[in-house]
Amino acid sequence: MPKPDITPGDPCWVDLMTSDTEKAKEFYGALFGWTFQTGDQELYGGYITASKDGKTVAGIMQKQQDMAQMPDVWSTYLRAADINAVTEAARANGGQVFLEPMDVPEQGWMAMYGDSSGAAVGAWQFGNHQGYELSGEPGTVVWLDLQSKDYRSAVEFYERVFGWETVVESDTPEFRYTTLGSGDDAKAGIMDASGYLPEEVPSSWQVYFGVDNVDATVEQAVSLGATVIEAPVDTPYGRMATLTDPTGALFKLNQVENQAG
Repeated sequence: MPKPDITPGDPCWVDLMTSDTEKAKEFYGALFGWTFQTGDQELYGGYITASKDGKTVAGIMQKQQDMAQMPDVWSTYLRAADINAVTEAARANGGQVFLEPMDVPEQGWMAMYGDSSGAAVGAWQFGNHQGYELSGEPGTVVWLDLQSKDYRSAVEFYERVFGWETVVESDTPEFRYTTLGSGDDAKAGIMDASGYLPEEVPSSWQVYFGVDNVDATVEQAVSLGATVIEAPVDTPYGRMATLTDPTGALFKLNQVENQAG
């Protein structure tokens, strides 16, 4: 497939903050066929870039000791044309700034926020690193969405801060869902999760990785140390499952047709 067309506001990158980078590489390398390259320790803190078929798809970084009490987690980044302006907009629209814009030498600029519903989300302004080079097929990100406990506030936040042009996919008490873009051109979603997330579970972004066969991949993942949170189930958007990796980071699987080439 061609490199994704990533415009400002679109999801552009995901990375895993993990307590065990070697275990993460073993797990995701076996599960998705990823290969890895470790960046310079002084410049990039040993940040690991994962590739599929020679194209970058995700990152992995070691969790610092002062974050030991935080769970391992996959993070979502949205493209910012002007990261300083986005940061100010986040502050002005009910968000929190967890990490002020910082220069990643030669690669770009990053920041991390808490959105108005409490979910962590990153921003990335392109330098040499211009997001994932492959998506939408097995072994790559195929979808991302926000499971929000304050749905309407979250929709407004992403419209105002990241310039999203949204479409209401469904607006019933059972299923409220808004997307960035519409139909086959949709890039991400926001779900009203207030009716099912437990009180102690915060709003969060969810990463969906594509696979050829969800059931077979779940079986393989369990053999590699994963835990099944939601068993494979058919949905209007394909067969899906939810897992945690061997150190507890949550991710989803979505069965897709391999459109490579």
